[in-house]
Amino acid sequence: MTITAYIAQQLQLREKQVAATVQLLEAGATVPFISRYRKEATSGLNEVEVAQVKRLHEQALEIAHRRDYILQTIEQQGKLTEALRTRIADCWDATLLEDLYLPFKPKRKTRAEAARKRGLEPLADQLLLNVKATPEEMARPFVKGEVENIDDALQGARDIVAERMNEDERTRQTVRRQFERKGTIRSKVVKAKEAEAGKYRDYFDWSEPLRRCTSHRLLAMRRGEAEGYLRVSIVPEEEEECVDRIARPYLRPGSKAGKQIELAAADAYKRLLRPAIETEFAGSSKLRADEEAIRVFAGNLRQLLLAAPLGQRRILAIDPGFRTGCKVVCLDAQGNLLHNETIFPHPPQNQYARAGFKLNALVEQYKIEAIAIGNGTAGRETEELVKSLHLKQVDVFLVSEDGASVYSASKVAREEFPDYDVTVRGAVSIGRRLADPLAELVKIDPKAIGVGQYQHDVDQAELRRSLDETVEHCVNTVGVNLNTASKHLLTYVSGLGPALAQNIVDYRAAHGPFASRKELLRVPRLGAKAFEQCAGFLRIPGAANPLDNTAVHPERYALVEQMARDAGSQVADLVANPALRQGLHLEQYCTAEVGMPTLNDIMDELAKPGRDPRGKAQVFSFAENLHSLDDLREGMEIPGVVTNITKFGCFVDMGIKVKGLIHVSQLADHFVKDPAEVVHIQQKVTVRVLDIDDERQRVALKLISN
Repeated sequence: MTITAYIAQQLQLREKQVAATVQLLEAGATVPFISRYRKEATSGLNEVEVAQVKRLHEQALEIAHRRDYILQTIEQQGKLTEALRTRIADCWDATLLEDLYLPFKPKRKTRAEAARKRGLEPLADQLLLNVKATPEEMARPFVKGEVENIDDALQGARDIVAERMNEDERTRQTVRRQFERKGTIRSKVVKAKEAEAGKYRDYFDWSEPLRRCTSHRLLAMRRGEAEGYLRVSIVPEEEEECVDRIARPYLRPGSKAGKQIELAAADAYKRLLRPAIETEFAGSSKLRADEEAIRVFAGNLRQLLLAAPLGQRRILAIDPGFRTGCKVVCLDAQGNLLHNETIFPHPPQNQYARAGFKLNALVEQYKIEAIAIGNGTAGRETEELVKSLHLKQVDVFLVSEDGASVYSASKVAREEFPDYDVTVRGAVSIGRRLADPLAELVKIDPKAIGVGQYQHDVDQAELRRSLDETVEHCVNTVGVNLNTASKHLLTYVSGLGPALAQNIVDYRAAHGPFASRKELLRVPRLGAKAFEQCAGFLRIPGAANPLDNTAVHPERYALVEQMARDAGSQVADLVANPALRQGLHLEQYCTAEVGMPTLNDIMDELAKPGRDPRGKAQVFSFAENLHSLDDLREGMEIPGVVTNITKFGCFVDMGIKVKGLIHVSQLADHFVKDPAEVVHIQQKVTVRVLDIDDERQRVALKLISN
């Protein structure tokens, strides 16, 4: 089976679709470009499917490389039969491939190898084949040299039999099936650390079927194990049954060596098979838990990055604080810093009136249109101050501070604001993320944004890959203003990367704004291939060619111009006049390369040039009299904002320091498999308080409306 056939089978796609996608990937095309501009070639594969093809192709190449190495190794040993060659060559299962290789794998010194050197392999053969003689009779001729007695001989023979059982593909599959069907994960507290392990109290004496263990429970147990508080194991129930199943194929009716075979099977299971298969299942279950946690994290990040922006507005941003005061910055409509200072409205200074007067003056001086207030310490108190000013035509927003401190101390922030301290940078970040969450949040490590769980416990390389793909997806879905985008935003545009992004910024600084997409070809080291991949995702508002502010790719400009000529108009008229577009017969523009999917996309873009798919940010207010956990009462119904989604529910910001949890069972009156089906990040909801745990600082909620 070829790689493309294997991928097609795994993803239930046509081999032709996979082959075309792989060919495009190998030619340097990106996932966003293929899914957007090569629909005819892939028969309409979406971005998720193209990414799956890419990932499986990479994995298949690794398996193929490993397969070639295994074939070469066995052939060098002179043990490669045609039947074995065929099985290995047709194998795409990494676990089965290693099972096939195991008997031929170079070994360190083992008990079985030591027994062979003492000449006991023939005795092992006899135990498996001779049904008449007793084991003692079989062993007696081997008591010589290094073999001290009959028991020593039988022990060595059993070691050889145990290793054969361990290396037998069918035996390993038998044990795997037992782990799959009856595997149980157990955790126990390390007695000496019980007092320190309070946060893992739920897992001090825990067991459940592995197949039912949720990703968050498994990751919690593994974290406790890594920190030295828990001991975690995976074993099948009724291990005696497992040993019986191992021994059964090796027992011959009437054989007097049956007891020896059973002892060898018990040893093979306890010493070789169980540790190996347990490690295998620990790895595979952790991998599944990682995948689930990463999927949830990536989904949350996608929703956060695609949150509605306020747009290009003049913003006053406040990073609130008590003792150190509130850092205030004023930004222009492009996010440039115009002014900064500190006010002290809260204890211990209590300069409430002076702070209000200063804010009024700044709003007037810089013609502020919106105010962004960080939602951390003193956030609600600062919001009350601002609202008490009754500023006309100025919207007030509480903005998440998650990651702002990470950004303010980063190299990125130092490059942007070398002459300002971290407090100013943090306030700027709060203001800019209101104006455009995507443009600002791409500068921050996604793990610091606060929309994941156990992100430090999952495979970090896989997490980084998934999050990078998520950011890339969001950036290219929205599109990027070529003349205002930062280097960090441009980095995620299809076909660019850090070096070309920096070159674009440098060119823009030296030559002024880009007048057309075609001008990108003058950027140093940005060649035809990079232009092909990136151009459709870059926008130039106000360009002479209106297509430069759409997702229509430059390779299709000639086609649109032909449409305009056929309609007896200019391209700009085609964009402005729906009647002209409706009069076109798209079928006449179909070619071998351009089909109806591309033509329909072009029509959609002409209908909404430059439109941001994210909508506009809406003002939201928390309950006015709610400032701390002490203000909550069971039964209260209050507004909130969804800040994080997990497999077991979602967390809600109620305007106080503590986030409330809506358990998945409280999201609806019917069964909910995935909380993301009901709620999304940044969603405004109304919740009812079910329970307040003052000691653990936890609040249980029920979703009332969304």
